[in-house]
Amino acid sequence: MVEEIISILDSGGWVMYPLALLALLIYTNGIELVIFLSKGNIQLGRDTEWLQWVYSPESAKGRAGEIIRYTQENVSASKHVRNRFEEVRQSILHNVERRVIFLNTLVAAAPLMGLLGTVIGMLATFSGIARQGGGDTVDVVASGISEALITTQTGLVIALPGIFLVLVIRNRIHSIEAALARIESLSLTKLQFD
Repeated sequence: MVEEIISILDSGGWVMYPLALLALLIYTNGIELVIFLSKGNIQLGRDTEWLQWVYSPESAKGRAGEIIRYTQENVSASKHVRNRFEEVRQSILHNVERRVIFLNTLVAAAPLMGLLGTVIGMLATFSGIARQGGGDTVDVVASGISEALITTQTGLVIALPGIFLVLVIRNRIHSIEAALARIESLSLTKLQFD
């Protein structure tokens, strides 16, 4: 198994090693972000509970409870509530957004790195054609084209699931933002009727 992987890496030339590192970075960062956003780190509970929690913050549980208590504590104007919710958004999502930008950059780099391998393989092919003659030319051309195509394929195979991973992460971020906006709306409504 390990020998097959090394054989595939060698068949694509030196570009395959940075591609392997790129794949490792993409998937470790992406999966780590998915786990962070899905586990208890940013769980906000159910929207059926939020209204009750907004009107009695002491009964609120979990992360949503912390947010509700923080945004309502010693607050008398709606602009203060909005400012506190903005602080909460920044503290929860700022680092996640930075990591998503980094992940997007890595995903975009994968096909470009594959393209670099393609160019290197084609240059080797043309160089072989220019130097060789006779039966050896076919071997040189086949080797160069193989190197060119395997790096392109590898770059795309790395990038496509990476794009899906980024979409899953963005979807989770949007649902957290929507939940925070809903809790903010309920808090502002309560403040108007107090």
